[in-house]
Amino acid sequence: MTPVTTLRSKGSGRFVFLCDHASNLVPADLQNLGLPATELKRHIGWDIGAAGVTQVLSEMYDAPAILGGVSRLVIDCNRQLTASDLIPEISDGTVIPGNRGLNESGRRQRIEGWFHPYHQAVETVLDQRAERNVETVVVSIHSMTPRLGDALRPWQIALSSYRDRSLAEPLLASLRLLAGDIVVGDNEPYDLDPAVDYSVPFHAIRRGLAHLQVEFRQDEIEDAAGQLRWATKFAEALNATRACC
Repeated sequence: MTPVTTLRSKGSGRFVFLCDHASNLVPADLQNLGLPATELKRHIGWDIGAAGVTQVLSEMYDAPAILGGVSRLVIDCNRQLTASDLIPEISDGTVIPGNRGLNESGRRQRIEGWFHPYHQAVETVLDQRAERNVETVVVSIHSMTPRLGDALRPWQIALSSYRDRSLAEPLLASLRLLAGDIVVGDNEPYDLDPAVDYSVPFHAIRRGLAHLQVEFRQDEIEDAAGQLRWATKFAEALNATRACC
């Protein structure tokens, strides 16, 4: 297992795609965190379909893509290091035995082994682009469940933003115009919150880079055909924003 995979690190496209929850793999020494494999295949283990969408977009745009290599149940690369759910003991009602009572040494090993290498890979790509004076827009790719508890999620794609809406606003308009009868979410079910999210605030907002976080609904991107279809829809909307962003 590797903590991170970087695609097209020197790609010429203006986007840099991040996929924090690309993998549901668990290091062998952690023995699946005491969970059956069926649990790791669920949304609690990773963002289903997000890696595939990210890979397609990376190829479409000749753009760097950085994909996390470990399940977010081992460590969540989109959480602050002080967050209680950085290494969750419970996720969506499922107890994670391998995370309960984790001591400081075990916590540090996961941070050093998985969290820091992923984010250092992102920083390396962004530093190299800054040195070459390459235009950069950071796009973080996630996926969401069709429902959470009793709440249905009608949005097939959703954009999450914070104070800078310069990309979100035109992209929302483009999606609604170009994609037909789909349901598009604007900061629902999730907004972009620097107190919660780590990747976009640290890598993009801190640098003053244009940025966006996007959620695809998992039932839409479960297979390769769905991943290609939605990456294409998203790319069409991105292309339509080029003149204003």
